[in-house]
Amino acid sequence: MTLAVIDYGAGNLPNVVRALQHLGVDLTITSDPAVVARAPAVVLPGVGATLDTMTTLNRTGLADAIRGAVARGVPFLGICVGMQVLCDISEEFGPHDCLGIIPGAVRKFPATLKVPQIGWNQVRYTATHRNHALFDGIPDQTDFYFVHSYYCDVTDKTIIAGETDYTLDFPSVLIKGNLAAAQFHPEKSGSAGLRLLRNFVQHMAQLDCEPQHV
Repeated sequence: MTLAVIDYGAGNLPNVVRALQHLGVDLTITSDPAVVARAPAVVLPGVGATLDTMTTLNRTGLADAIRGAVARGVPFLGICVGMQVLCDISEEFGPHDCLGIIPGAVRKFPATLKVPQIGWNQVRYTATHRNHALFDGIPDQTDFYFVHSYYCDVTDKTIIAGETDYTLDFPSVLIKGNLAAAQFHPEKSGSAGLRLLRNFVQHMAQLDCEPQHV
C-alpha cells in the first residue's frame, strides 16, 4: 500500500519525503484530491501561514479530500501547519476558517514571548496517551525541533497527547482515533523524529517499511 504525502507547496515537503524514504516507506507525492481520497494513509506537511495553506487547499479541492479521508478513518498525520489547519479557525493574518476537523482555534503566542519559537523543546506525554503506539520507543520528555509562532488551542483536551512548555503549556501532539498531528517537525528531529514517523507508518497506518535503526 502507498502512503500519500500531500504537495500543496509546503517548504518542508522534501525533508518529510526524504525522512519517509529513509524508512523505506512506499509513498506518492500528490496534489490530486482523487489520489488523497483513495490513499490508505495520508501525511500533510506544513510550513508557513495557515491563511496561505487554506487558500491553496480550498482552491485545489484538497481541503474536502482531507476532510473526507479523516471522516473515513484513514490514518492521517499532520505536521506543524499541517496540524494547525485541522482546527476550526486561525487568528493568523486575521480570523479565517480552517478545516474544522478538530474543534479549536490557532492562536499566537503572547507578545511577551520571543516568536517564532525556534529550536529544541521537550514533549511531555499526557497520562491518557503516554502508552500510545505513536510514542513507542520514544521516552517521555524527549526533545523535538520546533519552528512556530502560533499554537492550537483545542476544545477537547482529551485529544492532547503531548504538551510543551513555552512559558505557557501548548499541545504539541494531538491524537484522535487514526488522526495524529505534531506541532514540531519530526523530519528535523533526528532519531526521535524518525522513530515517530516509523511508528505512525507501522503502528497506525500499518504499512510496510524497511527496518531501520532509529
